[in-house]
Amino acid sequence: MRILLAEDDRRMSVLLQRGLSEEGHVVDQADTGQQALDVARGAEFDVMVFDVMLPDGEGFDVVRSLRAAGDRTPVLMLTARDANADVVKGLTAGADDYLTKPFSFDVLLARVHALARRGPTVQDVSLGVADLRLDPVARTVTRSGVSIDLTRTEFGLLEYLMRRSGRVVPRRALIDGVWGAARDVEENTLDAFVKLLRQKVDGKRRPPLIHTVRGVGYCIRAEP
Repeated sequence: MRILLAEDDRRMSVLLQRGLSEEGHVVDQADTGQQALDVARGAEFDVMVFDVMLPDGEGFDVVRSLRAAGDRTPVLMLTARDANADVVKGLTAGADDYLTKPFSFDVLLARVHALARRGPTVQDVSLGVADLRLDPVARTVTRSGVSIDLTRTEFGLLEYLMRRSGRVVPRRALIDGVWGAARDVEENTLDAFVKLLRQKVDGKRRPPLIHTVRGVGYCIRAEP
């Protein structure tokens, strides 16, 4: 799952990113409301987590701007303000859930998973290309009904490609989508992971689904 996090408290931001990453999620961080808008407009996310108080304004304003632009990604608001009026304001702005500080990380994680399950990017839970199936919630992959065991990075890589099946994904976009834009990952690292993924998904006896587009990136599709 890919998550956009905009949190005013730097220490909390680091802790949340670390916790979510350890759970297998890719986390993109934004320090301001404007940065959150710029990042959200340039990529696809499963869930967005915004602090109400940001250096350049309120998280409510970010949500309003996203909703006005037609972005329906589920949003969880974080705040130290628990007055009913603030909760109503957040939900009215377009947020989907509201969590007051302090909170348990387990509770936040459960809320994020719940939002992702009902969010637009996972309404069709199972992703499919030919006889390949991926369930982003159960985190399972099968081909022709046979289970394929993938590492966390391999799973994220396959999910990112399958959500864009039939389209060529540039190398840098794939790196940013799987590892996060803040990570300094070399293209040869990406190529090595794609090679491992291809061995597991395609193998020698199966029609290939993962294709290399020279000089550009990768694509997953069923050949005619």
